[in-house]
Amino acid sequence: MIGSVRGTVAHLGLDHALIEVGGIGYRVIAGPQLLGRLRQGSEASVYTHHLVREDQQALFGFATTEELAFFELLMTVSQVGPRLALAITSAHAVTRLQLAIVTDEVDVYTSVPGVGRKTAQRIILELKEKVHAAGIAAGGATATDSDVVAALESLGYSATEARKAAGAVAGSDGELDARIKAALQELARSR
Repeated sequence: MIGSVRGTVAHLGLDHALIEVGGIGYRVIAGPQLLGRLRQGSEASVYTHHLVREDQQALFGFATTEELAFFELLMTVSQVGPRLALAITSAHAVTRLQLAIVTDEVDVYTSVPGVGRKTAQRIILELKEKVHAAGIAAGGATATDSDVVAALESLGYSATEARKAAGAVAGSDGELDARIKAALQELARSR
């Protein structure tokens, strides 16, 4: 699998960039924010998801590992394909999307073209279940800061970012959900 691509941007299209690496051009499908940062003829480094299906192969590109991890999480939701997952990931900051799942904010997802109310509700429901299975939504006031760190790491944040955000909300009272929400808000403020 191709996990990242680094090379010269040979061409920029409406929904993709052609990145040349060692004489081979990789067509990387990306959102408008990433494409806006790339310049033809300049060096680029992009994290990728290599989609392999019976009838299709494609590379989807992201600027950060957090975006990539959230894209891959969205792809686990039934009836959410790679194009819709890319549109969602490109529409808002990852921390905002994660916070919307924790707080049941359907409107954040319905603001993305192609996402209706039912799809948004399905995303929140299915990802909340996955988050719950990872131990993020479970627990009460006895949960430790290590639970907050583990929750943030499972959402794709680095251990350093997770520890820093958990430290910022350490000692706050409330259930684990509330502390994770506060840590996600802290991460959103720091970006």
